[in-house]
Amino acid sequence: MLKVTLMLRSIPRAPSVSRLRSGGKVCGLHEKSPASVTTELLYYSPPPDGSRPYTLINTDEKGRTGNWVPEPHRVEVEDVRGQEAKFTLDTAGFQLYEGSPDHTQFTDGGSIKERYYPESIALIKLLTGASRVVPFDHTIRRRRPGERDDAPEKRQPVPQVHIDQTLRDVPDLLKRRFQILNLWRPLEHPALDWPLALCDYRSINRKRDVVPIALRYPDREGETYGVKYSQEHRWKYLRGMRPDEFVLIKCFDSQDDGKTALFTPHTAFNDPSTPKGSPFRESIELRLLVFY
Repeated sequence: MLKVTLMLRSIPRAPSVSRLRSGGKVCGLHEKSPASVTTELLYYSPPPDGSRPYTLINTDEKGRTGNWVPEPHRVEVEDVRGQEAKFTLDTAGFQLYEGSPDHTQFTDGGSIKERYYPESIALIKLLTGASRVVPFDHTIRRRRPGERDDAPEKRQPVPQVHIDQTLRDVPDLLKRRFQILNLWRPLEHPALDWPLALCDYRSINRKRDVVPIALRYPDREGETYGVKYSQEHRWKYLRGMRPDEFVLIKCFDSQDDGKTALFTPHTAFNDPSTPKGSPFRESIELRLLVFY
């Protein structure tokens, strides 16, 4: 049986950050002076003809196409090492932790579901106090320059600001609070190449900044949120995020009280401070329904 223990300890410069013991391993978030990098992020821009935006999801060499064009903007992305306690699921829409998984083989989908899913369920329950956690999808991303294949087993980091789900994909009859969370962590080596940037929910204008975009698959239609550019957005990342570090990313929260973060725009980005010769990014994101 998986044993997961959360210990609250004081850490210099981040006094409320938790130290996580998982599978017998004890880890603490370490410090680094704040720093920012300037990079280009791809935002949503509306279709010129004013029609409903859509993206066609293919599994062939064509990749993704649609009726709207990403709009590049230069932004600052802040490295928040040493400041992790400032960002929580209910305030910023994401929360950073340190803790190694027991399951470390991420090449076989069956073993991921058999081993990584159960330990992640226990972890999410521990960290959030949830009564039930249901994983419904996972994606392995391995960057391969020059390739565009969108098949699930070959997906690459997404260099487009987005939010994974909209309200339309969420059941409307649930009585208790529930969330959709992503558990994201690097694989094999630190994610220096095309790391993950997260936008602090406190800098988002919910009514102005997000736009539903239809996702049209060959056999079904889903929906995601595109994000319009705003100078108010505050982007964060954990530089050199390691496989023993992970982030919980909120994609939906039914507690719409005007105070609680409901989602987190996020994107892969080209970090200009990445050392030359760094290995291509590899990561896993596990999507979960979380019930309270």
